[in-house]
Amino acid sequence: MDEADRKALIKLVRKAKRVASEKAMELHDLVEDRLPAAFEELPTLAEETYQACKLWSEAEAVLQQAETKMEGA
Repeated sequence: MDEADRKALIKLVRKAKRVASEKAMELHDLVEDRLPAAFEELPTLAEETYQACKLWSEAEAVLQQAETKMEGA
C-alpha cells in the first residue's frame, strides 16, 4: 500500500466515523426527545445506526491492518 492508498483509506475511515456519529446522534435524539410517541421509528433508525457503526469498525480494522503491514515492511 502506498501513501496515496493510505490517505484514501484514512479519509474513508473518517467519513464512516462521521456517518456513524450522525446516526448515533439521531438515535439519541429520538430516544431522548420523541419517545414514546415515535416508537415506530426506533427499529429502522437502530438498524441504520448499527450498520453505520459496523461499516466504521470494519474500515478501521482494515486501516489498522494496513498500517501494521506498512510498519513491518
